[in-house]
This record gives sequence, structure tokens and C-alpha cells, in this order.
Amino acid sequence: MSGYQQPGDLRQAQALAALAPREAQAFLALKKFEERADGTIPEKYRALISIAVALSTQCAYCIDAHTRRAAAAGACREEITEVGFIVAALQAGAAVGHGLLALRLFDEAAARV
Repeated sequence: MSGYQQPGDLRQAQALAALAPREAQAFLALKKFEERADGTIPEKYRALISIAVALSTQCAYCIDAHTRRAAAAGACREEITEVGFIVAALQAGAAVGHGLLALRLFDEAAARV
């Protein structure tokens, strides 16, 4: 990881959690739910979905953690790569969808001028 996010920053996690303990507890409960191995969705697929979300939100820490989890769950390099391209395609689709919204909003604004 480079830039502002650095692995050493994770040493601050306990301090961060201590500053907002109820919120941190809720976050950690969601994290535990996401990482559970007894769900209907197999662990490897849960990890791949988590990587997709991490790529979409661009969280380097999450990409790191979920990629390690996917590797431990048996994912392969090709699956990780496909996840990246699926995310790229969906984000491109979302941009087109938002382009439609922007066009409608423009037309509405222009009609008022």
C-alpha cells in the first residue's frame, strides 16, 4: 500500500475503536457476520464478494484483508482477476446509468431556463 494508507496505520485500530466504542462494536459485529464460515454462501465466494466491494470502495486495507482471506479459502489468481474486471464493468455501467440521470436532470433544468 502506498500514499496515505499504510499498513502501520492499523496499529491505531484499538485507539480508533476506543474513541467510538459503540460504533466500533457495531462495525465489528457486521465484520464478523460477513466473515462467518457457516453461511449459505461458501466462504470462498463470501471472500470474493468482499474483494469486489473493497475494490469498488477502493479501501486498500479491505482489499488486503479480503484477498488474504480469499487465498486461504482456496481462491485462485484467475478468480481475483475476474472479480476486478467484473467490478470495472459494473462501475462503468453505473457511470452510464448516472449519465442517464445527469441527462434527465439537465433537460429538467434547461426547461426551466
